[in-house]
Amino acid sequence: MGIIPFGSGNGLARTLGIPVNEKEAIKRLNGLNVDRIDSGILNNRYFFGIAGVGFDAHVSACFANNQTRGLTGYIHTVLTEVISYQSQYYTIEVDGEVINRQAFLISIANSSQYGNNAHIAPLASVKDGLLDVCIIKRFPLYYLPMIGFHLVNKTAHQSKYIEIIKGRDIIIRREKAGIVHLDGEPELMEANIQITVNPLSLHIIH
Repeated sequence: MGIIPFGSGNGLARTLGIPVNEKEAIKRLNGLNVDRIDSGILNNRYFFGIAGVGFDAHVSACFANNQTRGLTGYIHTVLTEVISYQSQYYTIEVDGEVINRQAFLISIANSSQYGNNAHIAPLASVKDGLLDVCIIKRFPLYYLPMIGFHLVNKTAHQSKYIEIIKGRDIIIRREKAGIVHLDGEPELMEANIQITVNPLSLHIIH
């Protein structure tokens, strides 16, 4: 697979060091430097960067209908929706260990960032055969700027409101069906979600 970054955040491209300028990205493709990275599978659907449930999935659904694209449009959607969004209860199983959390969102990260250098899983690797389960717990609204600070500064793992667990086989159970996003693309799915990692399964030019 080759990537020419035309997305709103280009998280996987940035993680792999692919230029976000399309002409430079094409030059990189022409170099034919091929490597292998892990991929994630969520309810039989593949993702390569980040998938998730909760607020980021809700925002991805809202953002899909937003006429203003790019970082500005995304931030506007976040600020509009965060005021009324309610955290949800989840049962999360990672490699057989079960925890219950009231979470604002749960991101399953193969790569480190959502895009635009917002790193939800700063210690993630696309080549370690693991996924990072990133749980943002319910937090007071006034703490939102600090969450943003942690994402931009690659310190999400140091926040008291963010819990990160590495694993290979993940099950997320929620109260009802809802939106899930795979690499930023929203999709309606059933209440129970199964995620696995497929190590070094994708040949990618970068």
